[in-house]
This record gives sequence, structure tokens and C-alpha cells, in this order.
Amino acid sequence: MFGLLILRTGGVHHVSILQQRLCCCRSDLSIHLNLKNTSYLSRSYYQNAKKDCRNVFQSYKCKRYLSTTQKTVRIGCASGFWGDTATSVPQLVFGGKLDFLVFDYLSEITMSLLTASKAKFPNQGYAPDFVHTAIAPFIKDIHKKGIRVVSNAGGVNPHACAAALQEVVQKADLNMKIAVITGDDLMAEKDLLKETEITDMESGNPFPNNLHSMNAYLGAVPIKRALDLGADIVVTGRCVDSGVVLGPLMHSFGWKQNDYDRLAAGSLAGHLIECGAQCTGGIFTDWYKVPDWDNIGFPIVECSSDGTFILSKPPKTGGLVSFGTVAEQLVYEIGDPSHYLLPDVTCDFSKATITEVPGQ
Repeated sequence: MFGLLILRTGGVHHVSILQQRLCCCRSDLSIHLNLKNTSYLSRSYYQNAKKDCRNVFQSYKCKRYLSTTQKTVRIGCASGFWGDTATSVPQLVFGGKLDFLVFDYLSEITMSLLTASKAKFPNQGYAPDFVHTAIAPFIKDIHKKGIRVVSNAGGVNPHACAAALQEVVQKADLNMKIAVITGDDLMAEKDLLKETEITDMESGNPFPNNLHSMNAYLGAVPIKRALDLGADIVVTGRCVDSGVVLGPLMHSFGWKQNDYDRLAAGSLAGHLIECGAQCTGGIFTDWYKVPDWDNIGFPIVECSSDGTFILSKPPKTGGLVSFGTVAEQLVYEIGDPSHYLLPDVTCDFSKATITEVPGQ
């Protein structure tokens, strides 16, 4: 099943295609939450799994690094968009007690901007601030603490992003494995897709003649594979936002592609933190209740192998984790809450409940 989203920018088009792998899913969700923490319990039912879309993974050859014996895994998200504050990285690296540090940079407009940049300068097309501002100043601390990094900062040129990261690693005299995930760029399939008479899933507009870029949303499986092979830093192109969290969880706990209940739980964990400080009060309707905006805390999920998790932020940071901030993020950009489409799983959040437990 394909969904086509067409974005027109400056006379050219960017096309995003959602390749849906699983369908007919239901989830009954219950979230228990205190003023600083959130945990999640899901029960889901799925059927009719379809074949995987093909993803290309390139990395150094190395042994598998599975960590299924871990009781919990802590993942912090340091970016919700290209241009997000760089103060999030030291906050999470030094105060988050993390296993994984993840970054989400991409939107459809960002993909168009990065494509235009690459057209002018072939070695660009990725988020350079990820390399030079987020990672380079803290690379030795990230390495020392054993934190592994996953980011879609590769944009439309993940190889160039990885090459720039490799220079940072070499300059720091470190030995770190960098994985590059490709396969989202579908420009080579343009003519074939046009022949299918595919149309925009919302407007019904025909396939455009002047394409700027065309990318599929990849899922979490290639990220899991990269981590299984020992990558310290994983760079992707266009992947679904929550995949940067689900991939590490699949790797850490050995979740399989048919562990639908856990995939749903991991996807919700990823969805809640994928936009960075949005879930800690960044765009909260009751904004006046959010303290210390200038030091807003970025989110952390501490996940267990059964899919339950606690959502929090680093100590001594501003912002707010509450019923309202988490609930608003839960329904953010999911379309139909009973049919939330993701490459790895389709979720029904329509029966989700949230209970705030103060003082914990």
C-alpha cells in the first residue's frame, strides 16, 4: 500500500511516499503518569503482515551486538526539527544517563531545502549542525559514556553526513563505527511510479512532472540492523520520526518484526519524544504553566522489554511533563488516531487513557 504526499516549494515538488507494511491493527493503551514521569502499557492485536519494503544498509563488517538482557533502556531525544537548540545535547549527555541519543531533523519542507542545497553543492544535503554543533563538541563524552547515536540528519545525502562525522571521529582520535542507511531515495523509480497513475492521497492531484525529490519513509528495521552490527552512530535519510527510537528498542530487546504489541509500544515512545521539547511543554496550550522556558528539559524515555516506559526529563531543567503536555503530543500529527500509519506497524490510539499520579 502506498500513500503519496506532494509538497510544492518554489515551483518544484518534493514527494514523500509512506510504504505501509502492516495493516489491520488495534491497540488499547493505558498511560500512568506523574509530574515528571510517564509509563505506558499497551495491548494490541494485529494480522495480515505484508512483506518488508527493501532497505539498503551499509556499514563496517563486525559482529552482532545484541543486548536482550538489559532490563531497561534510556533514550533521549535532542532535536525535534532542523535548527533546534544545541543546549539539549549537553543536558542529555551529562544529565540523562542515556544508552541512546537520538535526533529528528526532517520534515517535507526540510527535505526540499536540503535537496536544493545539494543541487548547488554536491557535498551538502544533510544537517551540518548535527555534525559540527551537536556531535563534534561532545564526541569524546559520548564515546566515554558508551552512548550510541541515531539520527536522520543525513537528509538527502547521508553518505556526506557520515563522511563529515568520520572526520570528527578521526580528529578526536577515537575508534567509532558509523553506519549509513539508504534506500529512501526513489527518484530512480520516478517513471515507474508515474506509470501507475498514483495520485496525492489527500488532494487527488496527479503525479507532478517537475520533481524536486522523492523519498520513502523507511522504518526501524534497518536501524536495528545497523545497531546489531555494532554501529556507534547511525545516520539515515528519510525515515519515520519514531523509528529513531523504535530501532534501538528492537535492537536492545531483540524484538522481532512480528512482535506487534511491542512495536506499537515502542512507536508510541518514539512518537512522544520525536519532537523534542514539545512533550515537555514546548508548545503546550497552557503555556503559562510551563516554568523556565530558557532551560527547557528535553525528553527521555526509559523503556522495558515488555513495552512499558517512563517519560521524564533531566534533573534541574525547566519545562513540564504532565498529563496535558504528554496528551497533546500523543495526538500530534497522527491523522486518524484509530489508524496511525507507520512503516513498521499501524496503531489504534483511539482508546488511549492517561492517568496522572502526582508525587512519584
